[in-house]
Parts: sequence; C-alpha cells; structure tokens
Amino acid sequence: QVQLVESGGGVVQPGGSLRLSCATSGFTSAYHSWGWFRQAPGKEREGVACIRNGDGETKYSESVKGRFTISRDNANNTVYLQMNSLKPEDTAVYYCAAGLAGISWVTMGERTFEDWGQGTQVTVSS
Repeated sequence: QVQLVESGGGVVQPGGSLRLSCATSGFTSAYHSWGWFRQAPGKEREGVACIRNGDGETKYSESVKGRFTISRDNANNTVYLQMNSLKPEDTAVYYCAAGLAGISWVTMGERTFEDWGQGTQVTVSS
C-alpha cells in the first residue's frame, strides 16, 4: 500500500496555470501506474492523465490533451500535474491515485486504481 497526499489546488482565472503535486510514500515500486482524476459537482469521477511507472509513458483524456502534463520525480517520490490554459469546466476536486496492475494503464478507469489521495480543489473562475 502507498500513501498519497495532494497539494497545489486553488483558485485561478481562465487561461491561467496551476501545478498539482502528489507526494507518495510506501512501497511505490510495486505500482504499475500513477493517475490524476477529477470529480466535478454532480458528475462522475474521470481519469485525466496517467503515467506508467516503468518507462514514464503518459496518456491523457481528450478533454485535457495538449493543456495538461503529468510527470513523476522518482528521486522525490512525487507525481505532478501541470495544468495550463485552464477553463471553467476544469473546476473539480482533483485526486491522485496508484494502480497495481497493468489494467490501470490500459483503461485509466477509476476502479482499476487501488490507492487514493484525499483530493485538492481546483476552481477556475473570473
């Protein structure tokens, strides 16, 4: 099991940027993938970005592709989500998650990630 702690959320104007951080601890090398998910009020949680632990390969949802970048600093055991050109529809609680099996990478589905952080609020508003 790993522990995940997100930080970096806040209020930003449309077109602005934020960088979210996810500090990880525990047996991190056992995990296949790290993901960022978000949940807006009244909506289901959706996967927005994923990074494969072994080779650092990344993938994104269509809604954030070209605007968000996921990365991992192995020395500091931290996963980042750089968010640029933010839109009001990006407003949500953002969660970091860890997936043990390769299916987490393939599907980027909520149910394929075993461990979760507590979430951090991102609000995009003028």
